[in-house]
Amino acid sequence: MSKILITGATGFVGHKLMGMCEGAVASPSIRNATESDLFRIVEESGADVIIHTAAISDVATCQKNPEDSYRANVLLPVSLARAAVGRKLIYFSSDMVYTGNEDEGPYREDYAKPANVYGEHKLEMEERVLDINPEAVMLRAEWMYDYLPGKSNYFMNMLGAKGTVKFSSGNFRGLTYVKEVAQNMENVIKLPGGVYNFGSETTKSMYEITRDFAGKLNLDFTLEDTPPIHNLWIDCSKAAGFGVKFSEVSEGLYCCAKDYLLI
Repeated sequence: MSKILITGATGFVGHKLMGMCEGAVASPSIRNATESDLFRIVEESGADVIIHTAAISDVATCQKNPEDSYRANVLLPVSLARAAVGRKLIYFSSDMVYTGNEDEGPYREDYAKPANVYGEHKLEMEERVLDINPEAVMLRAEWMYDYLPGKSNYFMNMLGAKGTVKFSSGNFRGLTYVKEVAQNMENVIKLPGGVYNFGSETTKSMYEITRDFAGKLNLDFTLEDTPPIHNLWIDCSKAAGFGVKFSEVSEGLYCCAKDYLLI
């Protein structure tokens, strides 16, 4: 059995992984860690797999504070890769690397073209870490959700919505139940090194997804169809070919609702 070191263990993804991945241990905070600190943390953990979830992931915060973003989203992950030579690395990247694409998608892994600071930093991180360790796995994760009162994500935003909610029938994006992220880790650890789109797929627009979800849960808001903006619609078939599979987006949302006895 692998011993797994998880960074960002108190965060949205890391907390779920800690609860569901056998052999997982939590890294102390690496926010202000030096490279020598990272060597020590990795060595003391005895881990042979490292899942790196720690990041500054708020797009607006990264845009406003690019130096902080660069340290958290590029420099620290690169230092961690140097500290973890010889171990399997699993890093969470983001579908935000596709924000600058001009076509509609769904995007395959070689279509990356970021248009914001967060996406730019995630793409640079991927490239630099893979230069250090070609066997590292980069997961371009979608917008993830769970039932977490007080936490902003699609699922909670829709449960709490009142008045008018706006989505476009011309926009497509994947949404991923974080429980399925954790359930897939065993197969993720076995992936060959490289970049993988990671999450639930759909052929429904965000308008259709929201309409169906609201109807299923009898949510009390009015849904308005708005003009489309940029898609974040990804093709996850590469990872699926190695057994990393998710529910279709609407099915995942219903599963989450059932898990928490909401339907």
